[in-house]
Amino acid sequence: MPRSTHYRIDYLLHGAFKSFRIYADNMNNAEAWHWATVDAGFGQIPKYRLDPAPKLSKPQAEKRGVTGVEWTNT
Repeated sequence: MPRSTHYRIDYLLHGAFKSFRIYADNMNNAEAWHWATVDAGFGQIPKYRLDPAPKLSKPQAEKRGVTGVEWTNT
């Protein structure tokens, strides 16, 4: 069973710095980009925890103005 951890995700939205924290079982670059798009307002959150949600790729996110996504454990 994965152990949940707090993560901080930083990104730029049309050049403006944004940052938020999330509690998740795992994190990688693809997950960080997904959650950055959710925080920016155009990514989707699954209705239920185990439901799949369509995730935007890095190029799709960049077309919408999200750039420079970085994440770290907190």
